[in-house]
Amino acid sequence: MRGDNRLSRMLHVLIHLGQEEGPATSERLAQMLDTNPVVVRRTMAGLRDKGFVRSDRGHGGGWSLTRDLDQINLLDVYRAIDEPAIFALSMSEDTPRCLVEQAVNAALESELREAKTSLLKRFEGITLAALAKDFERRARQVRRVKLHCP
Repeated sequence: MRGDNRLSRMLHVLIHLGQEEGPATSERLAQMLDTNPVVVRRTMAGLRDKGFVRSDRGHGGGWSLTRDLDQINLLDVYRAIDEPAIFALSMSEDTPRCLVEQAVNAALESELREAKTSLLKRFEGITLAALAKDFERRARQVRRVKLHCP
């Protein structure tokens, strides 16, 4: 089963946009992510709707940040991309009248709910500026670093 990588991809894009001199086209972002520009536009639309980016048409147009990276956190981006499933685990529903299955599902649901709540709280405390600083630290440690993806 393939995982949902929209969150990591959009964080990647937003940090690059924070380093850009001007707008980046969907085509350029798609090349960077090795995907189709339509996928980029569809996913970026949620970020635009939440006010984190804007898109300008025409020559010199493309995607730009509308906020500084220190004003956007992981939870903001997670919510803007429609809160994809965090955990791939699901409950068994093979024998819903079985009391053992009910007990197992209740325990798993409770723990997964608590883990999700905890994770989202941590997401709220991590800004994109912090991720960009980590990138910059890593870049300084490498003599010849490729600053931008393809």
